[in-house]
Amino acid sequence: MSASHAFETLLVQALAGGVRSMTWERSLGFGARLGGLAHALGVRRSVAEANLAPAFPARSAEERAAILREHYRELGRVVAEYARLAELARAPRGHVFADVRGFEHFEPLRGRGAIMLTGHFGNFELGGAWIGQQHPVDVVVRPLSNPGVEALLARERVGAGLGVIPADRGIRRVYESLRAGRWVAMVGDQDARRQGVFVPFLGRPASTALGPARISLATGAPIVMGFVRREPDGRLVLDIEPPLTIEHPEAPDAALRLTALHSARLEARVRAAPAMWFWLHRRWKTQPLAESHHAGDPGAAGEPAGALGVESAARHARGRA
Repeated sequence: MSASHAFETLLVQALAGGVRSMTWERSLGFGARLGGLAHALGVRRSVAEANLAPAFPARSAEERAAILREHYRELGRVVAEYARLAELARAPRGHVFADVRGFEHFEPLRGRGAIMLTGHFGNFELGGAWIGQQHPVDVVVRPLSNPGVEALLARERVGAGLGVIPADRGIRRVYESLRAGRWVAMVGDQDARRQGVFVPFLGRPASTALGPARISLATGAPIVMGFVRREPDGRLVLDIEPPLTIEHPEAPDAALRLTALHSARLEARVRAAPAMWFWLHRRWKTQPLAESHHAGDPGAAGEPAGALGVESAARHARGRA
């Protein structure tokens, strides 16, 4: 571990220790102030502003600024909750989670592999950890560059009863988990670069990984989406949607249509509660190549979809959303 990583790890350990010394309710206020400080210091604020403006062009600059201020405060609350993930996942019903809606969609899937899919929306890891108290869950994670901080997070996940599958070398383990009847949690809203396909998201084509859709179609494991949002009193609500379905799953473009569908479902949640989504990520960093690909070809090996492919996916997604 480098000296800078060691120093960062010590800071995170100290912060986590301080948060755990507070009540959960008090730690939310501390986290909100921490997020407010990050906003005031301009931490990745230009990225967030550039993402938000084209997503909500009809909103005034003042309205978008208010969304971002609350977003940073929510990020701070989530950071504070990461320090006690295991504890909060096991809290009595009604204390941390004010409500869990739609868990009945998981009941027929007990003992059967399923893909739990979400986006960087609210405290999605805490939602997965709560579900992990009800049924074995493995989470696919992209390890942090700092191994010390990653080890701290891994301990919280394991303490919450979650299995961990590293995203950079975990595809075989994902299939093994599904065959064993476990539920595998993934996020599907990071820029997938040139390995992704372009589907509509918040008004623009976004490079999106085909992995969740391909795995679902190959194994028969349904995709079940869940979203965590925060109530005004600080407690959380977990909304679980029915499994995603598409017509003609055997068709060559099925993975593209299923990817567009889960992207549309996330978009609907973001439009309803925009402060919950992670605006600091360069979600649209990868742009479509205007002339390099045959229009309508979704790509056989993760190549970007052409313009007609995006429009077709959009029509299917709107029809299903």
